[in-house]
Amino acid sequence: NLTFMLRFNALNSVQNKKPLQVAENGKRSELFAINVFNEVAMRQLMTRDAFDAVMNAIQYGTKIDRRVADQVAASMRDWAISKGATHYTHWFQPLTGGTAEKHDAFFEPVTRDSAIERFSGNQLVQQESDASSFPNGGIRNTFEARGYTAWDPSSPPFVYGTVLCIPTIFIAYTGEALDNKTPLLKALSAIDQAATEVARYFDKNVSKVTCTLGCEQEYFLIDRTLANTRPDLMITGRTLLGHEAAKGQQLDDHYLGAIPSRVLAYMRDLEQECLLLGIPVKTRHNEVAPNQFELAPIFGEANLAVDQNSLLMDVMRKVAERHDFVVLFHEKPFAGVNGSGKHNNWSLVTDTGVNLFAPSKTPQKNLQFLTFFICTIKAVHEYEPLLRASVASATNDYRLGANEAPPAIVSVFIGEQLNKVLDALENMSGEEVSGKDKTELKLNVVGKIPDLFLDTTDRNRTSPFAFTGNKFEFRAVGSKANCGKPMMVLNTIVAKQLIDFKKEVDSLIEGGMKKEDAIFRVLRAYVKSSKAIRFEGDGYSKAWEEEAARRGLSNHKTTPEALRENITDKAIALFEGMGVLSKVELIARYEIALEEYVKTVQIESRVLGDIARNHVVPTAVRYQNTLIENVRGLKEIFGDAYQEVASEQIELIRHISEHIKVIHSTVEAMIEARKRANHLATFVERADAYCNEVKPFFADIRYHCDKLELMIDDELWTLTKYRELLFN
Repeated sequence: NLTFMLRFNALNSVQNKKPLQVAENGKRSELFAINVFNEVAMRQLMTRDAFDAVMNAIQYGTKIDRRVADQVAASMRDWAISKGATHYTHWFQPLTGGTAEKHDAFFEPVTRDSAIERFSGNQLVQQESDASSFPNGGIRNTFEARGYTAWDPSSPPFVYGTVLCIPTIFIAYTGEALDNKTPLLKALSAIDQAATEVARYFDKNVSKVTCTLGCEQEYFLIDRTLANTRPDLMITGRTLLGHEAAKGQQLDDHYLGAIPSRVLAYMRDLEQECLLLGIPVKTRHNEVAPNQFELAPIFGEANLAVDQNSLLMDVMRKVAERHDFVVLFHEKPFAGVNGSGKHNNWSLVTDTGVNLFAPSKTPQKNLQFLTFFICTIKAVHEYEPLLRASVASATNDYRLGANEAPPAIVSVFIGEQLNKVLDALENMSGEEVSGKDKTELKLNVVGKIPDLFLDTTDRNRTSPFAFTGNKFEFRAVGSKANCGKPMMVLNTIVAKQLIDFKKEVDSLIEGGMKKEDAIFRVLRAYVKSSKAIRFEGDGYSKAWEEEAARRGLSNHKTTPEALRENITDKAIALFEGMGVLSKVELIARYEIALEEYVKTVQIESRVLGDIARNHVVPTAVRYQNTLIENVRGLKEIFGDAYQEVASEQIELIRHISEHIKVIHSTVEAMIEARKRANHLATFVERADAYCNEVKPFFADIRYHCDKLELMIDDELWTLTKYRELLFN
């Protein structure tokens, strides 16, 4: 029946598809961003004053006068209505990890018998929302609920469906940030200022440095009919039990394989929607696990890239509905096969067109590259626990350290050639770092083949933070995460390090040292002091865990443990000193993250107990009763010799009883542990209890349920199996 339903749905999905929209000349590129109120649209529709005001706000952060805001709003309204919009919304990213929106109609009555489409500057710039109904860490009580959304001009509005979506920040009435965008914007401002000051050592024409980001989005696609048969999958986003299929990913035949026709239809539809919304999707392919795929965009400015990735996830879900799929963003929805990440490719680019992480053909000749490269490594070494905390979640805990994901230990991989450069720099004495030697270190450059130069780094899939040619790739970010959080942390710590670097260099220059000599002296010290964070080997090995401990690196394997780093004196001093987050905001976010962890594990515990007792055990008893009837029949036929004839059935009955007994007792013990955890006073205590006292029961319950899955008649088993979920 399930197979028939699957084929019927797939056929319906294809037959009922509307044809993809194409431009008159057949080029889909002509459709790019036509539903985005970007610079092109603004030039066409705005007055010169309004256009200049918005562009100055985007480029220099200047405020937009309310009078001008009315002109902007009128142009935006007319443009949106021409695209079929009937409503508008302030689109923001609360600390739930998703997006939020409240739709208001342009429609407004003016008399009893007439109405107009109204959208004012006040409605564009600021709206009020209920700040107590979103995660706030105690900043807002129910009786003091006011919060505000405020327009972010640097991220262009867009029309999706019939709604004009205006990207905004979200803050409390008292001014604290209640979203992921606000601190990210502050961190991007900090990295701009700090990096610009350092870049001017090498080019006085630099006036702005922009952080760029590319988010590689991994995901699973599961047939909706089959997914709906799994309560765990629909409620928690992952399978809490289920025996591995006989064939998983062991043949390595799915990665970059031919994309299934039904999936390709989904991808084409998704890309169509993305093009209209200005999301520059570029790459699509099969990932390692069955039914796992990846979509990657072209690099963009970090704030916009974060917004687009959040929007992308919403669009992916909606398009999946049209194709009778469920898209899974959980980091580890299936045991025994690869989970999903969201690799954040991060770089810095000047307004003069220079990528600050792009080495020349001989990287050691590029002093500017070495400066930003080494300062980044130094920042990661100094604040690696904060990077680990930025990707911590109950869902990502299942992925980090598994065979496809980096471990919980943060390290930096830079490759053999660049390691030689840094080692050479470290080993120079003060006298050697002068004249020609400081810009022409001796090094054997790797070979090349026609038209294809080898990268200066290999690839290391076990490294959480790897240099990949002209950017750093933060691989530990989970597939369902909002990229704003890790990007806020990364840009803040690098900005802080660049500020410290400039102070040290300027101090040496003021003491009479030449600029290049001062830069090299500070960089050499950084190379020595940050050497512990550089690691080129197997991040999965036990030996690396032991070596990392000797180096003094943190190894926070669980979310409650990792999150504590966010409220240390060092973290508070960093974020307050950089003007990114206050102590109140940091403590609130710590509470929010702990509460999310507790509730996630709590929900999983409830669902697992329900499935084990109401699906698995009754099915096992039903099959056991069938076996008992079979044994009774054999006894009637064979008399006293039945025990020999029915020995396998009797043994199977015994094994089923043993598994049922363990499942029952373990679920009861888990429930009691959960009750104790729920009565603890603080989320700190509850998170530790759920992590260390409730969650450990999951594996035992799953083990015995999965054993029963192998024993019980397939026709009786009520839960769709891995072989059906992953190979349909």
